Amino acid sequence: MLLKEIKDIYHKELGAIYPKEEIDSFFYSCIEHYLKLERFILAIRPDITLTKEEEQPLFEALSELKQEKPLQYILGTAHFMDLELQVDENVLIPRPETEELVQWILDDIRSQKSDVGSQKLQVGNPELKAEAPCSEDESFHPLPFSVLDIGTGSGCIAIALAKYLPNAKTFALDVSEGALKVARKNAASNELDITFLHEDILNTELELVFDIIVSNPPYVRELEKGEIQKNVKDFEPGTALFVPDDDPLVFYRAIIDFAEKHLSEKGKLYFEINQYLEEETRALFNHRNFSEIELRKDMFGNDRMLKAIRK
Repeated sequence: MLLKEIKDIYHKELGAIYPKEEIDSFFYSCIEHYLKLERFILAIRPDITLTKEEEQPLFEALSELKQEKPLQYILGTAHFMDLELQVDENVLIPRPETEELVQWILDDIRSQKSDVGSQKLQVGNPELKAEAPCSEDESFHPLPFSVLDIGTGSGCIAIALAKYLPNAKTFALDVSEGALKVARKNAASNELDITFLHEDILNTELELVFDIIVSNPPYVRELEKGEIQKNVKDFEPGTALFVPDDDPLVFYRAIIDFAEKHLSEKGKLYFEINQYLEEETRALFNHRNFSEIELRKDMFGNDRMLKAIRK
């Protein structure tokens, strides 16, 4: 069958579900992944023909796309901060908003060092304007320091921080062994040394002390499920997404308790948060051993990130 005919089939079968531009993106991503063909191939070889063997994975992917399964799960890969990561149904698909959280951490550390070398790198989403350090710049942070990512999932946060902060000792924690299996593969494929911990943050006896703790914990209330797209709700792990309506900040409270004991003096705690619970999340820090609570919006204008400094 002609490749352009398969493209037409993608549009015919998926047109009622997805916009035309997204279908084009699905098709080109699939031919690049399965056939190693560049997206401009049809412009220069419009009559390219595939064998039955070559067609098969494209039609299998099409079948899964019709069920609204995320393309990242179909292909088994996702991109985050210029890194390629493996993903499956054990982990959330990394989001651009989370790139912004990582970029905030990188910018904060860079700002602590006034004589950073002139070579810098903008990583991840091109809409993020701040610069991050080149991983080769060992002078970027001259002293060793430790970072803990709580609820690491695919490892995207921990892996990006380990990549761009080469002097950091990076730890990543998750309650899901399935998620940790994915995260370990991602650390290995990116040749990064990260210590992974199989722990439940709601019931942990970990005794280490860290200079930075970061977390993107579950924060979507059950009552908000109606706002969640089918491809997220039906395929991404619910335990990494949803929290009970009667205690939606359960993980934030536990992490703040943990951070009071396990952050170094002047250590920083970073959260990704529920945009509808900004005031309630900020209030958790009342009468706690933290100062300089700072909130930031994401690229869509939603209250999405919070930082606090341990006194």
